[in-house]
Amino acid sequence: MSTSPVALVTGAAAGIGRATALAYARAGCDVVVADIQETALAQLVKDLQIIGVDAIAITVDVSDIDAVRAMHKHIMERFGRLDYACNNAGVEGENAPTADSSLENYDRIMNINVRGLYACMQEQLAIMSAQGRGSIVNMASVAGLIGFPGLPAYCASKGAVVQITKTAAVEYAEQGVRVNAVCPGAIKTDMIDRITQQDPETEKQFAALHPMNRMGTSEEVANAVVFLSLPDASFITGQALAVDGGMVAR
Repeated sequence: MSTSPVALVTGAAAGIGRATALAYARAGCDVVVADIQETALAQLVKDLQIIGVDAIAITVDVSDIDAVRAMHKHIMERFGRLDYACNNAGVEGENAPTADSSLENYDRIMNINVRGLYACMQEQLAIMSAQGRGSIVNMASVAGLIGFPGLPAYCASKGAVVQITKTAAVEYAEQGVRVNAVCPGAIKTDMIDRITQQDPETEKQFAALHPMNRMGTSEEVANAVVFLSLPDASFITGQALAVDGGMVAR
């Protein structure tokens, strides 16, 4: 059983998820990291333990509902509590206009980004409402707030995440559970590298989408996640916070 706050991060093996797990640890939380990338998770646990917190890895595919349930059961058996959860696991899928984007791509994205997140939230809300406390931060995107050509299914999935977040926030506010979403702009991660192919001119175009004229970092998003999680944000719930260098303010 843990006396420190316990945080769960899905999709934790790389990018924003990895940065968020490290940020939770620096804030004094014991951390559970979950992903399908077992080797990367093992290294992350070592890095978390260097910070001085208790950390465990769970290899899980969030689209496997039985595995999601087993993960949360294991967390409660191991730590006896779950204070914070960042539902970050997600995929971007193929890049194609709406009429050319396959239904297989749509189904895969929705199964991971929405159904998987929804299943995680159901477990987390049950645990946290029973505790009478807790905070969930869902990883949405500016693509859930505005449209992006070539990413119709991804945009649909992130719009769904925003609405799921708002609904749960209203439902569980009186039970001491806060639910928010973070909506990153273009963040320099492996996902963005797959889209830009690390072409300098394409990266400049992505940077120019933001009034700050640069892409964000994983650490900047992670800091927003941890802020929304911790008691300093105790009167904030149901929000979709854009961490986007001003992109959606235009």
